Amino acid sequence: MDPTRRKILKTGAAATAMAAVPRVFGQQAGKGAGAMSFYEKGPVRIHYEEAGSGFPLLLIAGGGLNSTIAGLANPFNSIEEFKGEYRCVAADLRNANPGQSSGPLEIDRAWDSHTDDQLGVMDHLGINKFMVMGFCIGGPFIWNLLKRAPDRVVAAVLAQPVGFRPEMPTLMYDGSMTGWGPDLVKRRPEITMDMVQKYLIKMYRTNADFVFTVTRDFVRNCQTPVLILPDDVPAHPYAVAMEAAMLAPKAEVSMFPWKEPKERIPLAVRQIHSFLRAHRPAST
Repeated sequence: MDPTRRKILKTGAAATAMAAVPRVFGQQAGKGAGAMSFYEKGPVRIHYEEAGSGFPLLLIAGGGLNSTIAGLANPFNSIEEFKGEYRCVAADLRNANPGQSSGPLEIDRAWDSHTDDQLGVMDHLGINKFMVMGFCIGGPFIWNLLKRAPDRVVAAVLAQPVGFRPEMPTLMYDGSMTGWGPDLVKRRPEITMDMVQKYLIKMYRTNADFVFTVTRDFVRNCQTPVLILPDDVPAHPYAVAMEAAMLAPKAEVSMFPWKEPKERIPLAVRQIHSFLRAHRPAST
């Protein structure tokens, strides 16, 4: 066999072996760190990872529509922090440009399509009840999970949640039109900027109020324990986070600010641990 052909075959064998690695890790669900696999349903393919063991904890990274597992390293490493006590599950958002998840752009179901993916991953893993912690865009996603699956979510932590800011009414729409849409269209020729625009209008402008996914009445009647860690930057309005905390009957709130100075972050993390332990089912 000539050297060139041998090298090609060797490279191909290595690639085949590497392609099998995620499936092998995926079978080790909840046993170690960084177990990785894919959940597939029709044209939807969601990249997820698991780490740790214990009661399930769904983690949703910040980063807007470019939310990926890697984003969970900021503002603290959520997986490392919680895998010692919980079966941590995290996924790349469908169609996040830096991620490995993909699926149709469901224009009429902008928020719900992502909630479908999150619940679908948990179903795929055989997980019924779980807790959830989300950052940034994770805030609206969590409220939608609480609306869609109130009997499954035991408790929720909303850190630096996204909300509607009336003095900057198109902030979220504009940011995604420039920071997400163009790169998506380059990668996915079947998706056009016209489709992206309609999708983002449905997501951020059709119900442009409060937390985007639910009403104040829903939050006022929500019986799920929630811990809210407010922020105060344009995309994470302090007023909305605090209004939600005041409306929700079983809400707790962190100190503010909790990210600056950085020495405060461990205090906030301790509060998250205490909150989750307080609401973790006793049978686990």
